[in-house]
Amino acid sequence: MVLQHKDVSTSFISTYLKFLPFPVTWMQLKSPCFWEEVSIILQLGFAGIILLHFVQNIVSNTRWNIADQAAKNHPIIAKVSLSYRASTVCSILMLGIHVLKLLMLLNSMTDIRCNSKLESYSSEIVPVIPWAVTIIVVCNVPKKGHIRFPWILRAWWAFSFFLSIISTLVDICLKTAQHGHLKLLDYANFITLLSSFVLLIISIRGKTGLVFIDSNNIAEPLLSGKTDKNSKQNRGSPYGRATLVELITFSWLNPLFSVGIKKPLEEDDIPDVDVKDSAEFASFAFYQNLKQVREKDGSTNPSIYKAIFLFIRHKAAINAMFAVVSAGASYIGPYLIDDFVNFLAEKKNRDIKSGYVLALAFLGAKMVETIAQRQWIFGARQLGLRLRAALISSIYKKGLVLSSLSRQSHTSGEIINYMSVDIQRITDFIWYLNIIWMLPVQISLAIYILHTSLGLGSLAALAATLTVMSCNIPITRIQKRYQSKIMDAKDERMKATSEVLRNMKTIKLQAWDSEFLRKLERLREVEYEWLWKSLRLAATSAFIFWGSPTFISVVTFGACMLMGIQLTAGRVLSALATFRMLQDPIFNLPDLLSVIAQAKVSADRVASYLQEEEIEQDAVEHVPKHQTDFDVEVDSGKFSWDPESNNPTLDGVQLKVKRGMKVAICGTVGSGKSSLLSCILGEIDKLSGTVKISGTKAYVPQSPWILTGTIRENILFGNPFDNNKYNRTVKACALTKDFEQFACGDLTEIGERGINMSGGQKQRIQIARAVYQDADVYLLDDPFSAVDAHTGTHLFQDCLMGILKYKTVLYVTHQVEFLPAADIILVMQNGRIAQAGTFEELLEQNIGFEVLVGAHKRALKSVLTVENSNKTFLDPESDGESSSSTDSTSNAQVLQQSEITENGGKLVQDEEREKGSIGKEVYWSYITTVKGGVLIPVILLAQSSFQVLQIASNYWMAWASPPTSETEPTLGMKFVLLVYSLLAVGSSLCILVRAMLVAVAGLWTAQTLFNKMLNTVLRAPMAFFDSTPAGRILNRASTDQSVLDLEMATRLGWCAFSIIQIVGTIAVMSQVAWEVFVIFIPVTAICIWYQQYYIPTARELARLAGIERAPILHHFAESLAGAATIRAFDQKNRFIHANLGLIDNHSRPWFHNISAMEWLSFRLNLLSNFVFAFSLVVLVTLPEGIINPSIAGLAVTYGINLNVLQASVIWNICNAENKMISVERILQYSNIASEAAIDIEDRRVRPPNNWPEVGTICFRNLEIRYADHLPSVLKNISCTFPGRRKIGVVGRTGSGKSTLIQAIFRIVEPREGRIIIDNVDISGIGLHDLRSRLSIIPQDPTMFQGTVRGNLDPLMQYSDNEVWEVLDKCQLGEIVCAKEEKLDATVIENGENWSVGQRQLFCLGRALLKKSSILVLDEATASVDSATDGVIQEIIHQEFKDRTVVTIAHRIHTIIDNDLILVLSDGRVAEFETPAKLLEREDSLFSKLIREYSMRSKTFQQLRKSA
Repeated sequence: MVLQHKDVSTSFISTYLKFLPFPVTWMQLKSPCFWEEVSIILQLGFAGIILLHFVQNIVSNTRWNIADQAAKNHPIIAKVSLSYRASTVCSILMLGIHVLKLLMLLNSMTDIRCNSKLESYSSEIVPVIPWAVTIIVVCNVPKKGHIRFPWILRAWWAFSFFLSIISTLVDICLKTAQHGHLKLLDYANFITLLSSFVLLIISIRGKTGLVFIDSNNIAEPLLSGKTDKNSKQNRGSPYGRATLVELITFSWLNPLFSVGIKKPLEEDDIPDVDVKDSAEFASFAFYQNLKQVREKDGSTNPSIYKAIFLFIRHKAAINAMFAVVSAGASYIGPYLIDDFVNFLAEKKNRDIKSGYVLALAFLGAKMVETIAQRQWIFGARQLGLRLRAALISSIYKKGLVLSSLSRQSHTSGEIINYMSVDIQRITDFIWYLNIIWMLPVQISLAIYILHTSLGLGSLAALAATLTVMSCNIPITRIQKRYQSKIMDAKDERMKATSEVLRNMKTIKLQAWDSEFLRKLERLREVEYEWLWKSLRLAATSAFIFWGSPTFISVVTFGACMLMGIQLTAGRVLSALATFRMLQDPIFNLPDLLSVIAQAKVSADRVASYLQEEEIEQDAVEHVPKHQTDFDVEVDSGKFSWDPESNNPTLDGVQLKVKRGMKVAICGTVGSGKSSLLSCILGEIDKLSGTVKISGTKAYVPQSPWILTGTIRENILFGNPFDNNKYNRTVKACALTKDFEQFACGDLTEIGERGINMSGGQKQRIQIARAVYQDADVYLLDDPFSAVDAHTGTHLFQDCLMGILKYKTVLYVTHQVEFLPAADIILVMQNGRIAQAGTFEELLEQNIGFEVLVGAHKRALKSVLTVENSNKTFLDPESDGESSSSTDSTSNAQVLQQSEITENGGKLVQDEEREKGSIGKEVYWSYITTVKGGVLIPVILLAQSSFQVLQIASNYWMAWASPPTSETEPTLGMKFVLLVYSLLAVGSSLCILVRAMLVAVAGLWTAQTLFNKMLNTVLRAPMAFFDSTPAGRILNRASTDQSVLDLEMATRLGWCAFSIIQIVGTIAVMSQVAWEVFVIFIPVTAICIWYQQYYIPTARELARLAGIERAPILHHFAESLAGAATIRAFDQKNRFIHANLGLIDNHSRPWFHNISAMEWLSFRLNLLSNFVFAFSLVVLVTLPEGIINPSIAGLAVTYGINLNVLQASVIWNICNAENKMISVERILQYSNIASEAAIDIEDRRVRPPNNWPEVGTICFRNLEIRYADHLPSVLKNISCTFPGRRKIGVVGRTGSGKSTLIQAIFRIVEPREGRIIIDNVDISGIGLHDLRSRLSIIPQDPTMFQGTVRGNLDPLMQYSDNEVWEVLDKCQLGEIVCAKEEKLDATVIENGENWSVGQRQLFCLGRALLKKSSILVLDEATASVDSATDGVIQEIIHQEFKDRTVVTIAHRIHTIIDNDLILVLSDGRVAEFETPAKLLEREDSLFSKLIREYSMRSKTFQQLRKSA
């Protein structure tokens, strides 16, 4: 009997579907009770899982009892949330509908598909039971205190949604096929679908949203495992406390938009991110994942890929589900087009209600697609944010513990690239990850739809699709190689750029700016070549994939003709709509593969870095103070900076330092003094032996490391402020007078790398930092080198022998006068402790120490000789307080006196930020950069031609194909297909032209703007670099330039292309039903209003996100430079926490910016869905005969994509504006005021080739100020330095010594007066002519990454013999000769594989090679020992005996035998005479300096005795 029913039913369906030549096959093959059977089986299976779950809970009953007891002890009352209410209402509604359907079945069996009573009743009874259980469970949720719904409940809700959607689709298909009317049961099914969809959203979110109140009436959400701080952050996040409806509609952003529309957003206006999006949470979670992988694999270097997988899997799975739902819903439209065309063709025979049902099905599908699409895109961006925070914090943490060898293989420029570019590419991949899940769903559904309408023709479509996709394999392989090359080239460029910016002052002084500009341009050219190859390949890909729908359609329609499958209008339009949908996965595939290639390269680079060798944590053993009398012990120590080298840096080190001892370390340049301190700190690789330290330690490196911030912050270094302790420290470190000079005292902000502080001030600030730590062991690396004699004495007496009297101190020094007071002196020689003992003991041993002492005695003797040749002086103690300090000041220091006052203590101001809309001039500048924008009209014409030809080809197919199977075609199908193919080929060629031109114009523009910015920045005056952190410039050269190289042209192009597309779509729809055009006008107005409402907020968010990126890079660069100090002070955690804070500062605007994009997209999609639904209703309602069903079907085909197109127009405009901020930022740095001309071509003003011949420097009424609103630094300087003489320049801090030197090099320009060198006014000649003819040895020795030869002679002007000769004169010949590569010996970043003293000798070598008539020494021997200092002075005397030498010095003996001494005071000439004449006047400033120096040895001998 049942079989008979089945046969009747099958016959019935076949009869009513006869207008479909290829009816849905599964409806014929399966029984009418098929769906009921499937539904019962699935629901019973799920019920079985629920039963097992409850059995498991009964078994573990003890746990429940404990929980119940806890509940009784701590009574709680729940405040019900909207999410919980919605779940309860929807569950009751679902139960009610199933009960209603069951009652209807009992009442009548006439309105059902299935004729089997048992199966029909069972299909409704089975769901009633679980829904009843669901309501009971939901009601118990508050009692159980759940913060999340039970997983089994959430799984049931998700499962029931999929059952509902399938059931609804089956009903719609049957109703359409049978021309049936809507019944009460159908409306009930629709309500079921809506309820189950709400429950699906709740199940995905998972949170109950319940707030619990304990017995003390303290209300708090049950945030398991979250700290108070995180809870506070959560309260500050609108997203974190958003309701379900707000999450779906993104209306939790409304308060931010209401602020943004009224005024430009400031940083404080932006809410916090949710606790799960915070850097701290992400960092901790990623660390736990790494730990998990490490434990599972048993490896010290866990796989980063596995850790990333564990980190993203949960959120990625939710995103994937939304993506798959979105992809599935998008294909319902094409599936229903054939039915819709048939309905229009047979409207007189059909009930109009079935038309409205179809329209409702179209709209429902679009709504589900919209919600799911917005959620997965937002979720993917959010997951990218979390992963980026986790990876950046991991890179930062790694940077703080890299071993010395690892640091050599990864420069700071490279690591900054990992942070700025590689991390971005990895997070971009997270967005594309969902396309991997969507692709198979999209292709499968497309082929299925084609199969239902075209039968076997779908196989041809599949073959064509696979052919097009297979083209990706070789393209992607090549693209991956190109991406790898681009990243390598970018690394090299960024490395060089970072180095140039760091050493800009040296480059300008040496007149190397043109050479380094050419070097950066050459590196950019290499990058440009790979970029062009990559973009050219991308353009070819665009041609293939834009042409793919037409190629697939030609192949498919051709195959249908060969197989004799009739092409009706409905089938053709359904196929065309499907091909357009197929374009999305095909178009995304090359992007996906390209992103995978980029992400793989970037992930490999980051993984390689994260797996680099770290500093040995157990290299130094920490011994409790009560267990030993020794604070420092080194036993049989063998250490090396390069573990693979056969020659260890230190060998046979035996050292025991008792508590409270003062240990002096001395030796010649490169003997291993700094390395000895490094082995105690654990910074150098330990090959053998043991190192023990007792108590806390503080470290003062040789090269001062100063953080950007106030002076007080640098001294406190994370410790609480104690006024008494702080004042004692400041006084002991001789900083009191400096603070008095600063308008803002110790709250004065220090520029990048301490740029606005003198060398002496930086040194004393970091000594104060160490003293304030109140540590047990102090390691001071040459702390007195940058300070003058008086300040050095003060530091030694009041600091080292005063406030640190009872501390253990190991100090490296080159000044012999500081040695007698030490308890023990270590003499280093060739990496060994050659001698150890007291001052007297070492002198008696007579095996090397006397060389250092002898050099010092000779220097002292030269001073005493001059002193004794003049009359006896007064007691030096009487006027010690008025002694002048001769710290060498930097050129930016004077800025602090007035400008810092105006800026509230800040030299480095907040980054310049444009406000309001991006100016039209920015767009115009970008568009017209290349040939005045001549390519733009051609690109637009090509895209417009493509759109016209594509519409024409589709219109042609719709018009030429018969509306039904019975209708005869008006034209031969071969001719129809030929015309279609020609139109398709033409449209594809237009795309090829457009893609190539966009690539050419985009890269050409990027290159032009880069060159302009590079030239402008390198030609900027030094004041710009003093007040601009390098991170800001690097950010533009790296991240912003990447946007211009690879994204900007495409983004801007898409604005125009999407507008052209939507105009074409509206034209097609309006041509069918003009009413659509009428409704489109107000909808467009609303869209524009939304855009205007959105743009002000989004623009400022994008700007703030760009600005907040630079501090992360800047803080990281600073931390890398001072990693040894951070580790020595045990401050890693504080710096890691600061980095997390900076990441969150960037995450806040970035997260809200991407959320704002989804807010806008959601609303635009809703509007376009409304327009589409309206157009369908119009087409259904219009009487038959008014419109051609085929052309109406074409309108629907285009209308399906209307929501995507309309959203893409606004989204592309907004996205382009956000990206245009990168252009705006680059243009900012392309319009910086420049220095004077490098070269002046006019031969009349160019100096002769042998200029300067004599070297006479004449200052006439020289007045210099750093800015118009600042006071003059040099005032009315009038004096003459005679040619071929030696002139010494001295004066107190801020007296203008360095400004005078910089005026000679025109680093600063005179406001009044002139400087004349050998009768040539230097202000009238080119900067290159001036600086290249002068030589300078700066205070801070600078070396560039490369080779020894490249550092001495970067312009390659001298022969190897000349270079070797200079190396021998500088005492470096033997050291370089001992290296395998000789002149090609490696110099790493900052020259860190050479000692500071050796670097200073290289700087001397540059001056010797240059052979200028004028040499300037800016405290050039501060970092070398007395013996080497003596050698250098001897070399200078010999090599420059007939040259002019101007010396700024702290060591008086270096200028005591000069011909003339210039003493500056407050920017004026105080004294200018020969040393002898100045010494005749006992009240002269110079006399006081001499007295201090000559008395120091006696003072320190007395200190030794008193100690």
